[in-house]
Amino acid sequence: MEQTDRIFLGAGGGGPQSLLLKLANRHGLIAGATGTGKTVTLQGLAEGFSKAGVPVFMADVKGDLAGMAMAGSPTAPNHDKLVSRAQEIGLAGYAYADNPVIFWDLYGQQGHPIRTTVTEMGSLLLARLMGLNETQEGVLSIAFRIADEQGLLLLNLDDLQSMLAFCADKASEIAATYGNVTRPTVGAIQRQLLQLESQGAEMFFGEPALEIADFMRVDETGRGMVSILAADRLMQSPRLYATFLLWLLSELFEDLPEVGDPEKPKLVFFFDEAHLLFDDAPKALTDKIEQVVRLIRSKGVGVYFVTQNPIDIPEDVAGQLGNRVQHALRAFTPKDERAIKAAAETFRTNPNVNVQTVITELKTGEALVSVLDEKGAPTPVERTLIRPPCSRLGPLTAEERNIIRSTSPVGTKYDATVDRESAHEILKGRAEQAASAAAEAQAAEDAAKAQAAAQKEADRQRREVERAERERRRNPSFGEQMMNQVGRTVQRQVVNRVATSLVRGLLGGLFRGR
Repeated sequence: MEQTDRIFLGAGGGGPQSLLLKLANRHGLIAGATGTGKTVTLQGLAEGFSKAGVPVFMADVKGDLAGMAMAGSPTAPNHDKLVSRAQEIGLAGYAYADNPVIFWDLYGQQGHPIRTTVTEMGSLLLARLMGLNETQEGVLSIAFRIADEQGLLLLNLDDLQSMLAFCADKASEIAATYGNVTRPTVGAIQRQLLQLESQGAEMFFGEPALEIADFMRVDETGRGMVSILAADRLMQSPRLYATFLLWLLSELFEDLPEVGDPEKPKLVFFFDEAHLLFDDAPKALTDKIEQVVRLIRSKGVGVYFVTQNPIDIPEDVAGQLGNRVQHALRAFTPKDERAIKAAAETFRTNPNVNVQTVITELKTGEALVSVLDEKGAPTPVERTLIRPPCSRLGPLTAEERNIIRSTSPVGTKYDATVDRESAHEILKGRAEQAASAAAEAQAAEDAAKAQAAAQKEADRQRREVERAERERRRNPSFGEQMMNQVGRTVQRQVVNRVATSLVRGLLGGLFRGR
């Protein structure tokens, strides 16, 4: 019967090997060449954690870890090997069983979408994701700073594109406060964003954003939920894959409270293809990884790196990994030989095991194991046959995956995108208002100019008429002269007639008066 305070890993000449749950948050390493059994070890560990009530997160790079959702089968081709291994290592009561699984997928095809906002990702990780140089990273940081000061939410890539365009338009104003921002630099960042979009990264940024609590669920029987990220397509964009997992670790570190050393972890995080996290990573990023790995154990989170070669992990990070399972390595090149030597030096010596020799002789499903003992010290390395998993070894059918997804405890919480007002809409609204105000001002200016021009024309015409009238009076035409002469003649005749009539009237009155 298995003990409840530890996870049985396997057995060999040195007896049974188990991982103590109370020291499982001291992190670990699973390493080995392709085809040596790392996936089986990973699956068996995840099953042990889930059975102990510890939630698990893991990336399914090849698609075969999804089989954890289904129990193994006596009709499976590998049935006899699994049963034989269980008997060989003394695993009593071995029986097939499924595990409570939630499927996730950044692209929303094989599981629930996982999203975060641009703001939550932060400028440092985004710069890593886009491969920006130091100058471009500085401009990106300025964009984040201005967005924060102006209360502009950066939720998706449209928001970031709009914010960068805003910074380019206001470059001269920004430079006085934050430093030089040039259009070519902004353009270079925008082109990198377009490349991210072409890789499908725009689906990762948005809302509803992931709630870490949904990675830390247990089912109705107390088993830890196993969150499996479909990463087969994601691996085609290795920088996005590595940045996403680093972001997830950072979120766990920021959100979870300090718990010290609990009796069992709050969550165990398996980072497959771990070398992608460190390839071409700048020192600032490597320092951040080391800090998170070193401190996150106090949050009750165990991080297990899974990689082909142990030297893929930087020494400062590898020094934090207390529990180690090393599968076979092959010595084909001088580099391979150096890796074997480096791997051998990381184990606590055992006089009965020549690690440097044995590490090349290990069979599939066999490993060198060293874990932390009750006092937190590494146990001497032992050659160990790894326990067989109880769930299916292999992928699910599309129908099986859809059935499990339809009964997911998170339901449809993340399936539909929410697009609330953020930087893109606000800046677009501001631009439209500015354009409308400018159009109105231009229209008013044009109307004023038209009115002034009309008034000027009216004044010109009035002055022209007045000038013509003065000119006409000074130089009358022949017809006007004739008319004036006739008018004067007629006027004289009228005056003469009136005068004659008056004289006659006066004289007639005088004569009658006599």
